[in-house]
Amino acid sequence: MRYAISGETKIAKTYEYDVVIVGAGLAGLYAALNIDESLSCIILAKENMDNSSSWLAQGGIAAAINRDDTPLLHFEDTVVAGAGECDTEAVSVLVNEGPADIENLARLNVPFDLDEFGEFHFTREGGHKKRRVVHAGGDATGRETIRALAGIVSERKNITFSGYTCLFDVITSDSGSASDSSPKVTGVVVRYKDSEFHHILTKNVIIATGGIGQLYLASTNPPVATGDGIAAAIRAGVRVSNIEFIQFHPTGLWSENSSGSEFLISEAVRGDGGILVNSEGERFMLDIHELAELAPRDIVARAIVRELKRSGESCVYVDITSKTEDFLMTRFPTIYNECLNHGINIAVDRIPVNPVQHYMMGGIETDICGLTSVSGLYACGEAANTGVHGANRLASNSMLECLVFGRRAAAHINNVSINDSSLEGDNPQPKTQDNCSQEIANQSLQLLSLGNRPHKKLDYTQLRKNIQQLMSENCFVIRNTAGLKTALAGIEAIYSQLKAVYDDCNDYLETLNIATVAIAIVTSALNRPQSIGAHYMEDYRQ
Repeated sequence: MRYAISGETKIAKTYEYDVVIVGAGLAGLYAALNIDESLSCIILAKENMDNSSSWLAQGGIAAAINRDDTPLLHFEDTVVAGAGECDTEAVSVLVNEGPADIENLARLNVPFDLDEFGEFHFTREGGHKKRRVVHAGGDATGRETIRALAGIVSERKNITFSGYTCLFDVITSDSGSASDSSPKVTGVVVRYKDSEFHHILTKNVIIATGGIGQLYLASTNPPVATGDGIAAAIRAGVRVSNIEFIQFHPTGLWSENSSGSEFLISEAVRGDGGILVNSEGERFMLDIHELAELAPRDIVARAIVRELKRSGESCVYVDITSKTEDFLMTRFPTIYNECLNHGINIAVDRIPVNPVQHYMMGGIETDICGLTSVSGLYACGEAANTGVHGANRLASNSMLECLVFGRRAAAHINNVSINDSSLEGDNPQPKTQDNCSQEIANQSLQLLSLGNRPHKKLDYTQLRKNIQQLMSENCFVIRNTAGLKTALAGIEAIYSQLKAVYDDCNDYLETLNIATVAIAIVTSALNRPQSIGAHYMEDYRQ
């Protein structure tokens, strides 16, 4: 299926920008701030800037800027966590360039927490042998970082922000034709404020749409995380890779009345003295890994699943009652207050937790400049597979990846665009349908020439729930071949229903995207029968 839109789609307005950035989390905002100010740029957000995984990020950003740390040590920890599947060139770029981006955030007035000497306060998380995680607002690093960057973005004359704008499709020069061996981005089609369809002509698109949490019944991701950018890239024929590697955070806050959007108990809690215990108060990680509670996340998550299977209980516990209430209120204000809302005082009560979907290590395949297999199409952040994370992400490397590769994607665009005489680099103002090039008119005709599909509404709520159930039961922390085959058959049947019809609403698009990405994940999982990192096959025999 090449397009989510249909030939009957009516394009209400047409625009032309030098750069389109899809996603307003850390990767998208930082990329925008690094786009040359001579280029017109638009940021498309599905809702607002405060509704992203970046906004919810608690722990912090990992970088080797502590005096007793080095990029080499950070490199080693990243590669070990990645179970040998990391792209070492990408990791080298990450750990060596990352410290400068942290320093840049500080210059941009991100309010990092400081120690008594006015230096960065560092904490430690799972898989790190050094304290190298900087944080802001105690446990609100994402929120504080997004706030600071969003303020700067709003002041840039060349940047336009468009909220409540949903990406439907990435348009390429070949229109899906196999005859064009070198497709190039020519535009995007979006649905604006749940109403009109707009067509944006551009030669540069950065996909920074975040994760795929809504493929599962329970996730730490926000409700907007339906894999839109990844699905649009798949439809455009872009390579995706490593998407079977999904990280399930060991410590989502457990509740009898789960809403599906789970609150995260940051790994930093364990980094600052929290221990994992079962219902009998026993520490069960001591004999499993030398780092105990601070082992890589896939190891901790599997240990918890097995402990729950052994005990028959619904949750295990994080115990940080060794710390004072004053310390906890200062260091973890968000977690402290959220737990209080659930009747848990973490200074005296153990925190009930269980594994929950959290992060996808793979995604849209890119090079070290964020460029994909389609010219002019870039990806960064969680939607991308830069090769940094391998089979299992090292804690707090995600925000660093957003910074480093968001900046690199922008730099590549700047270099190509400013040297392209077809771009009017001295005029950063976008063009509207009244003064766009003839190419836009031609593209609009091209869109209208797409084949029509019968217009029909389906029960998207039920279809989505069915996919989530199949993924949660068969593509979770511990997997097996039979379960994955069951999931694939069920999801493909749903996808067949969706692609046979058309409905110009966001619910249709999101359900189609969820099915598209789920099929890709399960297929990739079946194509990797061996266990590695976060992809654990219980029927694999060496």
